[in-house]
Amino acid sequence: MIENSLIDEFLNYLKFERHFSPHTAKCYSADLAQFCAFLGGRTGQAGAGQRMAPGSASFGTARGGVGGPVGAGGMETAVAIEQDVQQKLREVTTEQIKSFLSFLGTLSYSKSTIARKLATLRSFYKFCLRRGYVETHPLATIRTPKQDKRLPKYLEIEQINQLLGAPDTNTLLGARDRAMLEVLFSTGVRVSELVDLNFADVDFPNQTIRVRGKGKKQRTAPIGPTAIAAIQKYVELRRADARAARFDQEALFVNKHGQRLSTRSVRRKLDKYLQECGLDPSISPHTLRHSFATHMLNNGADLRSVQELLGHQSLSTTQVYTHLTTPRLKQAYDDAHPRS
Repeated sequence: MIENSLIDEFLNYLKFERHFSPHTAKCYSADLAQFCAFLGGRTGQAGAGQRMAPGSASFGTARGGVGGPVGAGGMETAVAIEQDVQQKLREVTTEQIKSFLSFLGTLSYSKSTIARKLATLRSFYKFCLRRGYVETHPLATIRTPKQDKRLPKYLEIEQINQLLGAPDTNTLLGARDRAMLEVLFSTGVRVSELVDLNFADVDFPNQTIRVRGKGKKQRTAPIGPTAIAAIQKYVELRRADARAARFDQEALFVNKHGQRLSTRSVRRKLDKYLQECGLDPSISPHTLRHSFATHMLNNGADLRSVQELLGHQSLSTTQVYTHLTTPRLKQAYDDAHPRS
């Protein structure tokens, strides 16, 4: 049996100590599998960015070993491959990292994707250095490639009203969809935080919701009366449904089968209403989060407050929205400055 690898240990650290989301850990795993395949000279597989279970023979093969079934003698081969991969990971040099970056450049990845993969390696080798698995950090002298600045897309208030008015609130699913869209725009929560909401998280009298964000960090977010009313309408129709007793009694938003809604389902529902309204089909649930932040700042909210409402750990993450509010600031300057 293949013993736990450095990558297994690192992914467990992300999951159980850093409380990273399964999606984030999956991305880290794919990035590291690609890097291992590159180290093993398996550039064909390296370009695929496999998402395989760490510690398995197939994962070891993807990390740079040779293919073949794992049968009699196959497991020994898999163990040898895994041990070779572990050795390569411990002995990685700065020049190999640079070669990997050059290789990524040939795959037509965007600058942001390359930067993310580089961040994965930084985090992994920082972990290895702290645990004593390597003596030096191979990325210490490597700079992250400068990325193109892309401003977040957001919706004008007329578009928001058009979108929120699209669901038919006389039906259970329509009322649910209206409530979801209202919550997304009213609070700025991530779609993963939306589907994670429970009945107990909604404080109707005080008009707040309890949000479980990244890293299992909780925050309390205010929610507007229109969104509260939409939730109440949905809850009334849900409780009146003949199948209500079989629904997930904890989850706030459920699918037609009564199970907790998935993020993918939210995106599909949004796509449906975008098409009905004739709005840009590239709009995503995250666009509503961008819209929330932009309109808050445009209407006078301070950056620190918006940072807390969004659950951003760093203020620099929130500052991207200030670029979208420049016209408002320019107008305020023209209106107020005596020599403008």
